Amino acid sequence: MAEDSAPEENGGWYSNESATFGDRLVAARDALGLSQADLARQIGVKLKTLSAWENDLSEPRANKLQMLAGVLNVSLIWLLNGEGDGIDNPDSTAMPEELSALLTEIRTLKGNLKQTADRLGGIEKRLQKALRDQL
Repeated sequence: MAEDSAPEENGGWYSNESATFGDRLVAARDALGLSQADLARQIGVKLKTLSAWENDLSEPRANKLQMLAGVLNVSLIWLLNGEGDGIDNPDSTAMPEELSALLTEIRTLKGNLKQTADRLGGIEKRLQKALRDQL
């Protein structure tokens, strides 16, 4: 999920004006009840690749964008810029402030966990290389 890109005033959701490609991708996937693994498998990419798209770390090529739009039942234009046929905002009813704050905190923690896991992976690779070099 794209970290911290959703305005808090909208219950942890996003507005079309501030949503990123990753936000829209996650929202459309969630609206269909698909896991990241399910969607990655359906469009023929690695889970890591889909995760990078959802976190706005990279963007798909045109052929994968078209596949995403088709699988997620949204327009290509909506995925790119939020205009056109997309999904409805699930937070059309006001969410209590306490729940909104909890959702925001969860998103922040998930983002921090991902960054920490990526950093740990890099350190582990460096350690493995150093060990191989010593032998």
